[in-house]
Amino acid sequence: MIILGIESSCDETSAAVIDEQKVYANIIASQMVHAQFGGVVPELASRAHLRKVAPIVQEALQTAGKSIEDIDGIAVTHGPGLVGALLVGLNFAKGLALSRGIPFIGVNHMEGHIYGNLLTHPQARFPILFVIVSGGHTQLVVMRGHLQYEIIGSTRDDAVGEAFDKTAKTLGLGYPGGPEIDRLAKQGDPTKIRFPRAFLKDDHYDFSYSGLKTAVRTHIQKLTPEDLRENLPSICAAFQFAAIDVLVQKASRAARAYGVVALAVAGGVAANSYLRQRLEQSADENGLEFYKPELEFCSDNAAMIARAGMERIKHGESSNQSLNAFPSLKLTSFLSPSMVAR
Repeated sequence: MIILGIESSCDETSAAVIDEQKVYANIIASQMVHAQFGGVVPELASRAHLRKVAPIVQEALQTAGKSIEDIDGIAVTHGPGLVGALLVGLNFAKGLALSRGIPFIGVNHMEGHIYGNLLTHPQARFPILFVIVSGGHTQLVVMRGHLQYEIIGSTRDDAVGEAFDKTAKTLGLGYPGGPEIDRLAKQGDPTKIRFPRAFLKDDHYDFSYSGLKTAVRTHIQKLTPEDLRENLPSICAAFQFAAIDVLVQKASRAARAYGVVALAVAGGVAANSYLRQRLEQSADENGLEFYKPELEFCSDNAAMIARAGMERIKHGESSNQSLNAFPSLKLTSFLSPSMVAR
């Protein structure tokens, strides 16, 4: 089974070609125009997807050494994400599938991130506790088997990736700021400043990052420009420690409570070196396997969408031409009512 994947949920236009054994191509075109605005501008993102989607799909096919006639099915992100951006990829996939007479499947973007990890670990053992961390989501998900999810914790306000990006903007580090915070934090002292860690001692598995963002902003408002420059690495290190310590401690408690055999991380923030280090250490301490995705599969990409879509197509699922984009789509084990199984 050869699957074409298409991803256009935010500011990356991506197309991939995979089969059950190999990723033949995973082409990602990032939109640098948003950097000057300090965040993604939805209208600009949609227009960029319109220009890029056809050439990127063609490039993926050429890189894979395949033609459209070789494709057995199409997987495309239909939520969550920016609705205009989602519609570009979804409608392109619909038209292509209709013209070729092949099935297509709408894929939840967060399920895609999970399968981005499983692309790196095809022999992964279940049950797995997934720490899903991105610009829009912070979740703890128990995965008991393919396509079987139980969400046990979520953020009650900002996602951890959003907290990284907005804190970076406050610190004057540009967008996206997560990688720059990660880099600077290696040069700083995380114990020099104590920032709050919301819900750390609570017995639930939810998260909150709005207070942490506010605490960083309040702290730097008291500094002179010279003090800020001098203390920037330690501010980054202290912020990163506070953000990630809650994730790791809650994940560790949840892993023990739910009896999983593995701990895994997925999403854009899964590229953070400190998070990967802390989660791997936690897995070792609890006698768990640790699954981290290759960096290529951390950011938004079509290979992860293709892999998730392949799993659903293998289970006899497909979508019909009435499928819409859902900007707030929730992760569930089953298809939404607007989709057709078998």
